[in-house]
Amino acid sequence: MRFSLRPSRLLFAIAALCGLSATAMAAEHRGITYEVTITNVTQAQTFTPQLVAVHTDEVRLFSVGAPASEAVEILAEAGNTAPAMELLAAAGREVASVDTIPGLLGPGESVTMAVKGSGRARYLTIAAMLIPTNDTFFSVNSVRLPWHGEVTYRALAYDAGTEANDQDCANIPGPTCGGDGHSPEPAADDEGHIHVSNGFHDLGAGTLSPAIYDWRNPVAVVTVKRKR
Repeated sequence: MRFSLRPSRLLFAIAALCGLSATAMAAEHRGITYEVTITNVTQAQTFTPQLVAVHTDEVRLFSVGAPASEAVEILAEAGNTAPAMELLAAAGREVASVDTIPGLLGPGESVTMAVKGSGRARYLTIAAMLIPTNDTFFSVNSVRLPWHGEVTYRALAYDAGTEANDQDCANIPGPTCGGDGHSPEPAADDEGHIHVSNGFHDLGAGTLSPAIYDWRNPVAVVTVKRKR
């Protein structure tokens, strides 16, 4: 007598051979839900709406030491996540989900959202601009989702290297300054590559006060908890 296993039965058969429970394998097949909490731990910097993506290890939103893509430049200068969302979505099956948490996240505030990981999509990327800054953003860039329990990541602030750090409100968007966001023309004194930000400095009269707006890394705490 000849027979074949349907995909669902084959899944359970493999689980039994590997010593895994059929229930656990079925949950793995459907996807795993995670609770992601972002906490702003700065004194006076505010986060713009936060980009949140779940993807495979093949995906990187940016690389430290390399020039920023236009999508990252716009996120870092204007707080606009739409181009970065489009960039990630273009990776097709390598990206399981990409979304933006709306609204500003002030100092000491937290926000939580649910995401799903499945198959090879077990990596998390989060990014948002710091305001008031010229082109600084925080990120956890392709970190591992936990197999069980929860894990905490401490997110650094990065300078996109696409705009001069003049700390002039005319060049900084958001409620504190209300200036322009993205500057499409490169500045003569920008750094030209993404690097860990070295904070907010005193540039003389008329600039925003470092005593208020400076920070030390990390600037955010990201907790990821596996729900099922």
